[in-house]
Amino acid sequence: MNAPNASGWKPGTPVTVDHSMEGPPTVTGNRALMLEEPLIFEIGNSETTGVDFTSALSAGEGHSASPLPAGEGPGVGGPASQAPNTHPQPLPSREGAFASRLGGFERSEPIGLPGLSEPETVRHYTRLSRQNYAIDLGLFPLGSCTMKHNPRLNEKVARLPGFADCHPLAPVQTVQGALGVIHELGEWLKTLTGMPAVAMSPKAGAHGELCGILAIRAALEARGDARKVVLCPESAHGTNPATAAFAGYEVEDIPANADGRVDFDALEARLGPDVAAVMITNPNTCGLFERDFKRIADAVHAAGGLVYCDGANFNAIVGRVRPGDLGVDAMHINLHKTFSTPHGGGGPGSGPVVFSEALAPFAPLPFVEQLDDGSFHLVEEETAQEHHARTFGRMTAFHGQMGMFTRALAYILSHGADGLKQVAEDAVLNANYILRSLEDVLAAPFAHSGPCMHEALFGDEGFGGGLSTLDLAKGLIDEGYHPMTMYFPLVVHGAMLVEPTETESKASLDQFIMALRSVAERAKAGDQTLKSAPHYAPRRRLDETQAARKPVLAWQAPGAPSGEPTKSEQGGR
Repeated sequence: MNAPNASGWKPGTPVTVDHSMEGPPTVTGNRALMLEEPLIFEIGNSETTGVDFTSALSAGEGHSASPLPAGEGPGVGGPASQAPNTHPQPLPSREGAFASRLGGFERSEPIGLPGLSEPETVRHYTRLSRQNYAIDLGLFPLGSCTMKHNPRLNEKVARLPGFADCHPLAPVQTVQGALGVIHELGEWLKTLTGMPAVAMSPKAGAHGELCGILAIRAALEARGDARKVVLCPESAHGTNPATAAFAGYEVEDIPANADGRVDFDALEARLGPDVAAVMITNPNTCGLFERDFKRIADAVHAAGGLVYCDGANFNAIVGRVRPGDLGVDAMHINLHKTFSTPHGGGGPGSGPVVFSEALAPFAPLPFVEQLDDGSFHLVEEETAQEHHARTFGRMTAFHGQMGMFTRALAYILSHGADGLKQVAEDAVLNANYILRSLEDVLAAPFAHSGPCMHEALFGDEGFGGGLSTLDLAKGLIDEGYHPMTMYFPLVVHGAMLVEPTETESKASLDQFIMALRSVAERAKAGDQTLKSAPHYAPRRRLDETQAARKPVLAWQAPGAPSGEPTKSEQGGR
């Protein structure tokens, strides 16, 4: 593997034998640029605010503070304005106009929020961000999450005032450009998937799954078919059975075969008049393409059911495979994965759903339609009866995530059809490079199944000294990387799912492989220092079970004795 850089130099941190950082303690608790940051409630005090209504407060005490003479001011006219009264007038009291304008919602006790200046607030959140990991810091290997680079061109487009400032309730004739973006993006999604209809309003992947399942339920109800079971393979995403159950269906598992794909014989044997649909993730969470997908879809259709495809891993096949050609009836597309819009704190998700001809009449409202004169309008409840009377309803209040639509369309247009095809090819190439570079040191249970797709799957077989996948993941933090997806999919013991995406260079992959190989070799050797990893992170290992079962979600003042200075008043921690 390549050295960390051309010279072979590695950054180092002085540590002691027990892996604690050496050096004298500091009065602040900081260690150079590793800054200790209190909770925001521990900074400043709650008795001060950034705004001081001195005039209003003094008026409540009966003081005179009006700067305007009587008869002057907004909305005042007539003769009185020609003979101003130079005597200052008292402002309304706290119990008067100010209180009445709150309509009975006056605060009866201190608000308890920290009073910080803008610099203090900005520094607080910036310091916290330095203790976190992000795609702008390095490779983000979370499997089935497609943590690819978010191109800055997309961000620039999304911030154009015409897009960033438009309001969902603005008159349709004033937002024709925005509606055009939604329509054009939808057309691209239909072209890329080979599907005739699309719903743009779902807000994320699981929301898109629910949209697809509700359309399936509406279609079955329309033909008087009361089916109650949805089949979910073991290699499907965990949200699939959750979505089906939420929609009122009974969920049954379909096992995987030795190659990590759907066991077709088991699925075919379970099909019957009670099966409403099959939900399949393709490529699946073992990182493998479901070779029998068309055969599965034909069997499900022959039994009267419908086929839902989880499109979360579409990045591996975009531009290469059209799911509609495989017999898919509904599939959601994660714009925040395949089409590079930011994840999580970087921006909201977006999960448009494409539909087959069988489900298109039941797609949700609203949707954008282009008229003969080239203009756009929204098909909503008021007009749906004209040509979309069988819609199952509405998923959201408005039209979807506008900021994500502009980013995704900018990404598609900047890549073009040939560029999107290369996206899939490079994503698959990078994942296979990781798989083949590590299969000699980490158990790769499906490496024999042929090339993987977008992600490489490993297990914990062969770890020594009672070490686990969690220990390896914590060791990877010390190497400067966010851990991969752990313990998923469930078909592999101690699963580690790595998805590098297409935006990583070979040099970036080599450095990650070097780090993961080193930690894996330590795990196989039973290196007990991994039990206490991470050693160099801002925080040591937490009790994750306790945090999940008994989370502390509210801050409570420690109740320091009177006269004892706060931490901020002490000048540090």
